[in-house]
Amino acid sequence: MLVLLSGCVGQDTNGNPTGLIWTLLGQPMSTLITFFAENQALGYGVAIILVTIIVRVIILPLGLYQAQKAAYQTEKMAYMQPILAPIQERMRNAQTQEEKLLANQEFMAAQRENGLNPFGGIGCLPILIQMPFFSALFFAAQHTPGIAGSSWMNIPLDSPSMLLTILTGVLYLIQSALTLVGVTEEQRKQMQSMVLISPLMIMFFSFSSPAGVALYWLVGGFFSIIQQLITMYVVRPRLRKQVAKEFEENPPKTPSQFGAAFGAGASASPLKDVTPPSSQNRQQANKKRNAGKQRSR
Repeated sequence: MLVLLSGCVGQDTNGNPTGLIWTLLGQPMSTLITFFAENQALGYGVAIILVTIIVRVIILPLGLYQAQKAAYQTEKMAYMQPILAPIQERMRNAQTQEEKLLANQEFMAAQRENGLNPFGGIGCLPILIQMPFFSALFFAAQHTPGIAGSSWMNIPLDSPSMLLTILTGVLYLIQSALTLVGVTEEQRKQMQSMVLISPLMIMFFSFSSPAGVALYWLVGGFFSIIQQLITMYVVRPRLRKQVAKEFEENPPKTPSQFGAAFGAGASASPLKDVTPPSSQNRQQANKKRNAGKQRSR
């Protein structure tokens, strides 16, 4: 099941796609591209766009479900900031390893006691279910007979296109920037690197592939922006009210509430300070050990 959901498409000795995913999904998509391009006389560029739109509409509910799970955790994290921010500040300003470990344990306890998932609560299944569709469409856009030698808006579909690569990068940069809207400052710092990394990777894949594949990425970028806008202006406001109502009925637990048992356990068996000793302390410790050995003799 894991291999199936990973969307792996094999290739034979001639470089043609093979395997279960290609047979079940890729081949029908390739046939549909040919139908739009030749039977409907729309051309292979428009055919790739139409098939990409059809596939993305089919899996859009999965993408929105995934985005909703992540947005729910984001809203809970934002609501909890008055409680989590002081602990995070102590983690940053810890002078010893013991202080840092204690603050980190308290932060994890605060998340656990208030139902926060540090991994966003997304789960792997919604992502895995989408992978075969993406993989099959990628190979269909690359290996459908007839794409080689065709063009779309004077762009050859069988060779890389710098124009499509740049447009694709801009779309995914916009989509990545939109993910930072409405998140906490701490989350924004953690996510900022992905704002550039993801578009750069998509641009690399687009320029390393024929323009027919880059066209597939381009249409996918539009859908990613649409999905993000739906999440921002439809899903999040509803989740914000839901989270406020949940915490109103079941107020968030503060460190003074869940920290009694936590603190008692910490004081009963204090953590060992593993901060490396200075060279002078190590020399004194060695002298004491040597002195003990000489007395024993």
